[in-house]
Amino acid sequence: MFINPQYRNVTLLAICQSIFVCGQTTLFFVGGLIGYKLAYDKALATLPVSAVILGTALMTIPASLVMRRVGRRVGFMGAALVGLIGLLTCTLALYSSLFWLLCMGALIVGFYNAFCQYYRFAAADVATPAFRPKAISLVMAGGVVAGVIGPSLAVYSRNLIPEFEYLASYLLLAIMTISVFALVSFVRIPRLSEAELKDTGRPLLQIMTRPKFIAAAGSSMIGYGIMALLMTATPLAMIACDHPVDDAGFVIQWHVVGMFAPSFFTGHLIAKFGLIKIMLTGAILLLASVVAALMGIAIWHFMISMFLVGVGVGWNFLFVGGSTLLTEVHTAAERAKTQAAHDFMVFAVTASGSFLSGQLLYRFGWDEVNLVALPLSSPSPC
Repeated sequence: MFINPQYRNVTLLAICQSIFVCGQTTLFFVGGLIGYKLAYDKALATLPVSAVILGTALMTIPASLVMRRVGRRVGFMGAALVGLIGLLTCTLALYSSLFWLLCMGALIVGFYNAFCQYYRFAAADVATPAFRPKAISLVMAGGVVAGVIGPSLAVYSRNLIPEFEYLASYLLLAIMTISVFALVSFVRIPRLSEAELKDTGRPLLQIMTRPKFIAAAGSSMIGYGIMALLMTATPLAMIACDHPVDDAGFVIQWHVVGMFAPSFFTGHLIAKFGLIKIMLTGAILLLASVVAALMGIAIWHFMISMFLVGVGVGWNFLFVGGSTLLTEVHTAAERAKTQAAHDFMVFAVTASGSFLSGQLLYRFGWDEVNLVALPLSSPSPC
């Protein structure tokens, strides 16, 4: 039976997104725990997580420009090989108990992650204008599977190699990266024509000063920055409050479900109510999640904050909304540099948030982490 190419491509990209987010979630969950174990200065415990995000930020612009030249498919396949190298480096770091080698491997994994962030834009490339918001949402919805598998994979593979805690987790992620290489080889995305390659479009500064770009980048930065600040600190905070690792994994598991499950209907909500209303709703949910976190340190407080109220759902509304709005800012010729500028800004803020979380948590405490997030999450008219 004939399958519409845009649906086939979106499905493949959603599967790749699911595998990617599963790996990212696992790294977020175990990175701080391993960092705390290996780092001499415990305030640097979240540095392996920050290194992943820093690598993502540093590679967002080169990734976009590379894919503009060689195409999305070749770029995604090459990135999967880079991710494999990074994960094997992390595995060697755990085997050798070398904190800085772990950070180096995490940085390389971040380079791979930068390419994966363009799955959502690749879906927009193959979708009709009417289907575009839903295409982005459906690819993002691939992360729902990761919400179930990621933390569970980390918890259950934790002691598969008893002498080296979490080493098996990194080996499993390496195998999953190989599967991404295979799957993405079947994706078919039209490359830019010679005329489009020669046309550079408007200057980037002119694009970045447009109100729509400012709204898109601003909402994405707020959503991702606060999510990284709170999510990175949560496992460490829960263990410091004497909650078991399994409970921390459970909270992160449902947090990731909260991040991606709304993607099944975010596109419909955007079409019905408009982008700005959905993005403002996301900001309000983030604000509510911080208030919930400040109410106490029981498991249900963490659960309400990270899933039921809004770090997850609020992030989804802001990031999917911002990504959709960004597609209205640029032409095909301007696509690469506009998307690169957007994602660089987003992940530079995200890296800062994840690094700051470890410093705040170790030196001051969980409440102070949330107090920093409180003014940042306040809604503003986009």
